[in-house]
Amino acid sequence: MAESKRVLGSKHDLARARTGEEAKVEYVELFFDLVFVFAVTQISHTLLKHLTVLGAFHAAFLLMAVWWVWVYTSWVTNWMDPRHGPVRLLLFVLMLAGLLLSTSIPEAFDSRGLVFAGAYVFMQVGRSIFMLWALRLHNKVNYLNFWRITAWLSLSGVFWIAGAFAEGETRFAIWIVALLIEYTAPAAAFWTPRLGASKTAEWDVEGGHMAERSALFIIIALGESVLVTGATFAELELTTGVMVAFLASFGASVAMWWIYFNIGAETAKHHIETSSDPGRVARIAYTYSPLLLVAGIIVTAVGDELTLAHPSGHHADMASILTIVGGPALYVFGNLVFKRIAMNIVPLSHMIGLALLLVVGLSGPLLNPMTLSVLTTVILFSVAYWEYRLHSRRLAASH
Repeated sequence: MAESKRVLGSKHDLARARTGEEAKVEYVELFFDLVFVFAVTQISHTLLKHLTVLGAFHAAFLLMAVWWVWVYTSWVTNWMDPRHGPVRLLLFVLMLAGLLLSTSIPEAFDSRGLVFAGAYVFMQVGRSIFMLWALRLHNKVNYLNFWRITAWLSLSGVFWIAGAFAEGETRFAIWIVALLIEYTAPAAAFWTPRLGASKTAEWDVEGGHMAERSALFIIIALGESVLVTGATFAELELTTGVMVAFLASFGASVAMWWIYFNIGAETAKHHIETSSDPGRVARIAYTYSPLLLVAGIIVTAVGDELTLAHPSGHHADMASILTIVGGPALYVFGNLVFKRIAMNIVPLSHMIGLALLLVVGLSGPLLNPMTLSVLTTVILFSVAYWEYRLHSRRLAASH
């Protein structure tokens, strides 16, 4: 919303001051993110223990839920200034609930379903109620928007809690309905009876802050991958195969960082900052598409663990192929989608990289995990370097 739509000057106004300068990510926001380092680790370990089709669907579902509660909080701190006491207190309360949510992830579909659902609904609905209180006197447009958001999240909350009292696949089915409601809401502009739909042009997003917060979550996921690799490597006997697998795993993390951060992150950040409708860009590029990137990193981390455990001596099984090759492929595809949305380009390097990964994947039954890991790492570096060289030539030609 424009400044004229807010009541300014009140000491009770918790909103960030719109000074024309990029909003700073505060330390308390980074502190809040620590809970999600644990959440990502929990999802990664849960997938590793249940490498089945159902286990993969469960892990994907849990990631979507964790991401959604994080990204909604990032939208809130894009509007509200975390330096204000009430906003900071909100983040601490959400951290505690997020810790409960994270600890329940391995047993979310078993004995801790109610803990998971209760913590999730508390975070989603509780945060929205806080925003209604914070905005009631200062921002009528966004205040009405949060009535819409609260209505959608309350509706989904009914299904979350109902699912917690069900068992087995019935719980999963009910929870899928709950998550679909929440993922549909932004695309439907939070339409509700009588209040209608909101407009992205009214969301008044600080683009630089949103881009940086999304990038920090990618760092969280990459950091978790590095930690998993290091912890697994530390417990293994040092053999040539293990050492090669370790170097390939670390190299993959570096290459994935390069693919996203060298060009994509900064260029997309500039795009949203200069967009006439940053709310629309943020809704698509920084709310939905990063899920593919994080999922790719998590699956790659699982593949790294499998490779380190059995680097050589036998042909890779299907689970190893799907994680060692599928994780990087999902990550490159996620970058392709992100750059198409945020930068309006479709990098040829990414498409060729996906084709090469497909070839490696099809050859997987003939190769051992270590060889698969090395090949995927080489492909990731090739994608990153190709894009880097092409971007450098474009910059040179423009000067």
